[in-house]
Amino acid sequence: MRIGEGKILVTGGAGMIGSAVVWALNRLNLEDIVVCDRLSDDDRYKNLIPLRFGDYVDADDLLTYLAEPENRTIKTIFHLGACADTTETDGRFLMKNNFEFTKNLAQFAAGRGIRFVYASSAATYGDGAQGMEDGESDLKKLRPLNMYAYSKHLFDIYGRSRGLKLYAAKYFNVFGPNENHKAHMVSMVARAYRQIRETGTVRLFKSYRPQYADGCQRRDFLYAKDAAQMTVFLGDVPEKIDGRETSGIYNLASGVASTWLELVDPVFKILGKPPRVEFIEMSENLQKKYQYFTCGDIKKLRAIGYAAALTPLEEAVADYVSNYLLPGKRLGE
Repeated sequence: MRIGEGKILVTGGAGMIGSAVVWALNRLNLEDIVVCDRLSDDDRYKNLIPLRFGDYVDADDLLTYLAEPENRTIKTIFHLGACADTTETDGRFLMKNNFEFTKNLAQFAAGRGIRFVYASSAATYGDGAQGMEDGESDLKKLRPLNMYAYSKHLFDIYGRSRGLKLYAAKYFNVFGPNENHKAHMVSMVARAYRQIRETGTVRLFKSYRPQYADGCQRRDFLYAKDAAQMTVFLGDVPEKIDGRETSGIYNLASGVASTWLELVDPVFKILGKPPRVEFIEMSENLQKKYQYFTCGDIKKLRAIGYAAALTPLEEAVADYVSNYLLPGKRLGE
């Protein structure tokens, strides 16, 4: 196992995907892990309590930490720390957090032969007019719809233009345990769970395109456990397969476009409530930036050896609600 040959750094390690990656590493009996994050006044620290890792460092101290001689044994970096708020409009903040920080960390890794896996986003595909295949030749044709997506897109272009051997995990709509701290950015599954318990009704956005009925806008929903397993795979795949480099951009997706109604229906079933949906207006500003359809082809990931089956949507929602939301548990408990 290549990934166990030295220390592993996970930035954003207290977040949903980051903590899920630490959990997946623990399941492989890997514990020589450095978790990096910015813990504040939310409860994301609770995601770390059941997990096993050797050290913690604040994000503001990371580059100094990495310069210390005793930390030269880091061989793998999963860079999952970023501002993931798609509604954030402070461009300077997003560029410093999502672009500059990633650039500095990637340059550090490249200079030391460290495997570097980083979080990109399907939001970089914009409205999908240029397709959603994870090729790299046409990156500049993509048109992100918000500043968050642009900050991610810009680093994809930077890494490609510099010829850096990076592994970009282009996440689609990830949902699952350990997202409690995300406030208004929690997944629709967590939101539906709360709304159904409180009111018996789920609120979904109306559609403003005639080809999509209300609630039938489609997204590629990926369970956090699957996302973590795929991410760890990118950290362990050989550098070359049949003489070809494996570094590059990879869609991490389910490969299935499901409706919002299909996503929330299992939540009603598990809670024993009849399905009741209220369709609400979308702000004019959001209408201009809303993705009506996402679906990620993962044939590129399959081609380098990822063979695990993906969790069907209804089964994933059932696991999340029954084993984590209802009992109030986190991964590893």
